Amino acid sequence: MRFGPERKMVVDTARQIYRAGLVIGTWGNVSLKIAGQPLVLITPSGMDYQSMEAEDIVLMDMEGQQVEGNWKPSSELPLHLAIYRRRPDLLAIVHVHSSFATAFAVARQSIPVIMEETAQVIGHPIQTAPYALAGSRRVAELAADTLGLGKAVLLANHGLVGTGTNLQEALRVCQIAEETARETLLARMLGGAYSLTPEEIAILHQGYLKYGQKKPSSK
Repeated sequence: MRFGPERKMVVDTARQIYRAGLVIGTWGNVSLKIAGQPLVLITPSGMDYQSMEAEDIVLMDMEGQQVEGNWKPSSELPLHLAIYRRRPDLLAIVHVHSSFATAFAVARQSIPVIMEETAQVIGHPIQTAPYALAGSRRVAELAADTLGLGKAVLLANHGLVGTGTNLQEALRVCQIAEETARETLLARMLGGAYSLTPEEIAILHQGYLKYGQKKPSSK
């Protein structure tokens, strides 16, 4: 079995979104693009996350042809491939149906940048792509168009897609988007949710990208 560690990361992420309540049942999906190769690992269609194992993860090429695996890939494979084709900088996608983010998708509204964490991790309001049937090439193209150079996009009447250079980042994007949607709705109940300005968002996002420890150079 090729890409064993990568397959395990996909399974671990799928279980995390299930245990965190970001999906119900077998909805949602996770994929990981193999760096430097036209190959994508993706969760199988309709399989319980709790029983899923590394060998169940399906290996596909960028043309949508199955390379390895005993199961059908997620029905949302076209969505994942469309985003990877448009965005060679991305290596991971997590698609969830979390309650608060999906409420914005159903209302076909954008999730605003009201929290510093949203500005830091995501860096932009999360737009809702126009509606198209789930699993179709049309919804895949609309989602990729709406995502643009961003990190997250809502699928109208469906759910949320988070992206990243690794699965941890894509999952974090989904978590922050869900929390932002929740806080936005609560703030609106109190009379208003005030968005950060584009300038504030840019400063916070750039600061976050530079944040963290750097390995000291050896002498």
